[in-house]
Amino acid sequence: MPRGSSPKRERQYEHVKESGEKRGMPEDRAKEMASRTVNKERARSGESRTASRGSTRGKSAAQRGGEKSGGGGSSERTKDDLYQEARKRGVEGRSTMTKQQLKNALGH
Repeated sequence: MPRGSSPKRERQYEHVKESGEKRGMPEDRAKEMASRTVNKERARSGESRTASRGSTRGKSAAQRGGEKSGGGGSSERTKDDLYQEARKRGVEGRSTMTKQQLKNALGH
């Protein structure tokens, strides 16, 4: 965190970093993501001395809701995710279902 950051930005940094680590992200990558997020928010709110055009235009991270994050594209759930949900809901015959059949059974 840059020197002189507000307590709000310190909390935001910790929150973003911990969130990344909970999702299985390596610590150094989680720190980088948190720093970039906080720096962009500081630029958008005028708390930093300089800001790139990309930092001040478009949706904020909160508005984007993770649209640009993720493992390389599709935000589609895995077959295992669908299977686990089907198990929780007690869907009969789930062990022999394909991914598409699991989606249909769960209403996805």
